[in-house]
Amino acid sequence: MFFKKSLIILYILMVIISFSIVFLKSLYFSYRQILVIIICMKYIDYQIHTGLENMAIDSKILDEAILSNSKEPVFRFYGWLPACVSLGKNQDDSFIDYKFLKSIGVDCVRRQTGGRALFHNNELTYSYVTPASLIENGQNVSESYKYISSILINIFKNLGIELSIGGCPRHITKNNYCMSISTGADLCWNDKKFIGSAQCRKNGYILQHGSILLDYDKNLLSKIFSEPTEFDTIVTLKEIATNIKLEDIINSFKNLYL
Repeated sequence: MFFKKSLIILYILMVIISFSIVFLKSLYFSYRQILVIIICMKYIDYQIHTGLENMAIDSKILDEAILSNSKEPVFRFYGWLPACVSLGKNQDDSFIDYKFLKSIGVDCVRRQTGGRALFHNNELTYSYVTPASLIENGQNVSESYKYISSILINIFKNLGIELSIGGCPRHITKNNYCMSISTGADLCWNDKKFIGSAQCRKNGYILQHGSILLDYDKNLLSKIFSEPTEFDTIVTLKEIATNIKLEDIINSFKNLYL
C-alpha cells in the first residue's frame, strides 16, 4: 500500500516538474523576446526620402548588420517624396505606365522584398532588420512575421486599435496592387487589410518592411495599377479613427519601446 502511494506521489511530482519545465521554457522565450524588442532595439526616427533613397537605406542597414554580425535589431519609420510606386523584387512591371507616372510626378522603384506593388502616398512605412536567430523559430517565415508584427500590434493597441495578424479572410486576386490581396502576413482590422508587409532574407538576417495605410485616392490608385481596385477589403487609418495621425503612431512606438 505504501509502495503504491509512493508511486502515485512520484508520478504527480513528475507531472508537476514536466509542466514547470514547459512553463519556464515558454517564460524564458517570452522574456528573451521582450528584451530583444525593448532593450536592444536601435531606432531611426521618421525621415522623408525619395523611393531610391529609402530602398538604399534599408539595404544599407541590412548589409551593415551582416558585415558587423550585429545582434541589435533596427527599426525605422519613413515617408516618401515624391510619391512612389514600389514593385516587388520579381514582379512583372508591364502594367506600369511610366509616362503616366512621370506626368503626375510619381516615382517608381523596385524593392528587394517580394510581394506586389504598393503606392507610397498618404501612408507610413516601417522597416525592421534583425538576425533571424534572435527570434524563436526565426527560420520559419510565418513565425518571424508574427514576431515582428507584434511590435505593430502593440503600437496600435496603445492607441486603442485592435489589430490581428492574418485576420483577414484570404483574398487572392490577379491584381497588381498589394493591398488588394490578403495573406497570413497581413495586419487587419475588422477583417479588412490595414498593413501590408514583405520580407527578404540574407546571410541569416531578415529585412521586413511594410505600408501602414493612412488614406488613399481611389481614382488615382485605379489609374496607376491599370485595373479596378477592390476597396471593400481594405481599410485606412482615416476610416478607423479620424483623430489619430501619423505622429501619434510614431509617438506610440517611442512610448512603448524607447
